[in-house]
Formats: sequence, structure tokens, C-alpha cells
Amino acid sequence: MKSSQGSIKRVIHGIRGFKESTVILIIILLCTGISISAPIFLSLDNLKTTAIGLACDGIIGIGMTLSLISGGFDLSVGSVMGLSAVLTALFAGMGINIWLAAFLAVAISLIIGLINGILIGKVGLNPFITTLGMMSIARGGVFVLTQGTSLSINNADQSFRFLGSGNLFGIPVIAIIFIVLAILGDFMVRKSSPAMKVFYVGSNEKAAILSGINTGKVKLYVYLFTALMASLAGILSLSRFGVATANMGSGSEMRVISAAVIGGAALAGGEGSVFGTVLGVLLLSIINNALVLFNVSVHWQNLIAGTILILAVTIDLLSHKRKNK
Repeated sequence: MKSSQGSIKRVIHGIRGFKESTVILIIILLCTGISISAPIFLSLDNLKTTAIGLACDGIIGIGMTLSLISGGFDLSVGSVMGLSAVLTALFAGMGINIWLAAFLAVAISLIIGLINGILIGKVGLNPFITTLGMMSIARGGVFVLTQGTSLSINNADQSFRFLGSGNLFGIPVIAIIFIVLAILGDFMVRKSSPAMKVFYVGSNEKAAILSGINTGKVKLYVYLFTALMASLAGILSLSRFGVATANMGSGSEMRVISAAVIGGAALAGGEGSVFGTVLGVLLLSIINNALVLFNVSVHWQNLIAGTILILAVTIDLLSHKRKNK
């Protein structure tokens, strides 16, 4: 058993390394080309703006990576992100301390993750149908709570606003939080025993069951973790803008899935890394930033984002077909 686990680890690390190095090369070439055409791209202000902009998607991506590795995915993350921000603003508006309001929002988000985990891991429902339904429920809850309007936290504790809009040694705090979470997440995925169980479940669930792994419990924890990351992203986004909107987090799930697949995660499960997902998020953010610098219409930006998603999924499918031959 130990020798087979060691072989699986070596294969996983080899696949990760190849895909991650390819994305790094693409990022370097892309940055070089953009900086030649638009020198402002490498300015300190633009780099800060890019780092701030990708932080929340990157945090969600940490959780999405695990759900993809487990053989599923979570379409509700964007709605959970929005719900978390709205709940925090709503509770704060009732006079509750902003930090306690954020804690309550995280707790409610974890309940959503718990429901996803039970339905997928214990009941055996399809992850697509389950999380698509939860996405609608959470987004519907956001519109019911806000009535389509914005909720402001202008009177909130400034220490809370510092998380999303402050700087530490010239570096945006929200970017620092993302980097710390990404490092911890990548270490957990690469080195921890619980994370290796997620790989076994995603690679071959039947074999994992035969080896004594409680696959239902593993999936339950995965979706709890995914909801936690989405909730934290929502709170940080609220801290950054000072306002929660009904559309906050909309579309994040597609961007994050695209980033994870670009970074080496497989839709079939059993492959992926947080570092790869971070690289994917960075690549998509660079492309989006370049489109803004070149004054490309927002409609074209959505078209290009959808095209990248389809290409990423197609490449993933073709690569797995070649492996299975």
C-alpha cells in the first residue's frame, strides 16, 4: 500500500510540475509582450491594482482546487461569497459589531458548505446539480436580503476596512492575506495526509473505499473548506469596497474553475495544486488587465473569458484521452 501511494505521489508531482512550468512560461511571455506595447503595465500602481483584483478569486481558488481534486466542483462559491458580504453588512447595519457580524456570516456560509457536503458526500447527489441548486438558493437569498440595493458599512470599525483597503510596508493587506492563505493551502495540498486522501478519492473512489478511506467524510470536509474560502473572499471584498451589492461574486465560479484547470487541475479529479490555480488566476488577471489597458470593451472581455474556459476544458479532456490510450 505504501509503495503504491508513493508511486501515485510521484506521478502527481510530475504532472503538476510540467503544467505549472508551462503556465509560468506563458505568463512571462505575456507580461513581456504587454509591457512592450503598454509600459504602464509594469508600473507599481498597476501591479498593486492587479494584485488587489485577483486576491478574492485566488482565495476562492484555494477551496475550488480541493473540490476539483476530489472529483467534483462547487458552482455555489460566487453566490456564497456574495451572501457572506451581504450578511456581514446586514448584521453590522443592525448594530452588531462588524467582527461578530463577519463571524456570523462565515458560520452561515459553513452551513451551506455542510449541506453541499452531506448531499454530495453522504447522499450521493451529483456535484453539478447540487451546487448549481445551492448557487441559485444563495443568490436568491442575496436578492431577498438586499432587494437589489447596496448595503454600506461606512460606519464600520476602520480596522475591518484596513483588511481590504489598507497597506502594510507598501503592499496591499488583502494581497498579503491571499499570499499567506495560498502558501498554507499549497503546503496542505502537497504535504498533508488529509489532502492525499482527497487525491485518492478523486483518482479512484472505489479503490479509496476499499483502502479504508471514508470518502463521504472527505467530501464533506472539502465542501466545508470551499465554503469557508468563498465566505472569507466575500468578507474581504466587503472590506475593500465598503459596500455589499446583490451581484457581488457573480461569475467568480467560472473564473476560478478556468484558473484551476489552466493550472493543472483535472475535471475528472485526482490532479491539481493550489500553486497551479494561483498561476491560473494570475494569468487570467493579466489578460483582463491587458484588455483594460488596451481599452477593449467589457463585452469582449466576457467573450474572451468564456473562450478561455472552453479551451481550458478542451485541453484537459484531450490530455486525459491521450493518457488513457
